[in-house]
Amino acid sequence: MPKLILPSVNCQKCKRLVDFRIENKKKYPEWHNAPVPSFGDINSKLLIVGLAPGLKGANRTGRPFTGDYAGDLLYPTLVKFGWASGTYNREINKDFSLNECRITNTVRCVPPQNKPQSKEQNSCLKFLKNEIENLPNLKYLLALGTIAHKAIIKCYNLKQKEFNFAHGKKHLIKENLTLLDSYHCSRYNVNTGRLTKEMFEEIFIILSR
Repeated sequence: MPKLILPSVNCQKCKRLVDFRIENKKKYPEWHNAPVPSFGDINSKLLIVGLAPGLKGANRTGRPFTGDYAGDLLYPTLVKFGWASGTYNREINKDFSLNECRITNTVRCVPPQNKPQSKEQNSCLKFLKNEIENLPNLKYLLALGTIAHKAIIKCYNLKQKEFNFAHGKKHLIKENLTLLDSYHCSRYNVNTGRLTKEMFEEIFIILSR
């Protein structure tokens, strides 16, 4: 059986994130306000790795990308390509599920200004590494953004210069495990045109090849 190592509900590893969590608990006591667990089955063949929970999205709902602007693009795309079933909305609804797909974040707690620091990324790295190692049917890793890409490369102690990030680029990490890169489906990237709906859907077309 997989032995996942998860951050505690009151994880104290990163002082800045702990202080921000305490601040948000006072403002929004009904929100999740804790490390956000992964979403999806442990036997999934695809693991999507994002950056960190959004303040009013995953930090509120307790599920990756749920309530985030990025989720408005990610989840309907997963449904379109068969990686999810049901109707996504910005809340946790029981009629929505993932199919052979699991979603996590590089950093499990919401960071101020949505910008985790390097030491916070490193503190959370062991959780990502452990999760990747304990998905028995894993075949594909999808990195949403450069930070997620670099974290995955670190998990395998590979050289970053030999695995450069580029949208739509595939990397063979080891036998039967492929990393695919995508620009993050954030509001900023979509609004600036760096990532379009068509570009994002192309990523899932590549996955199906």
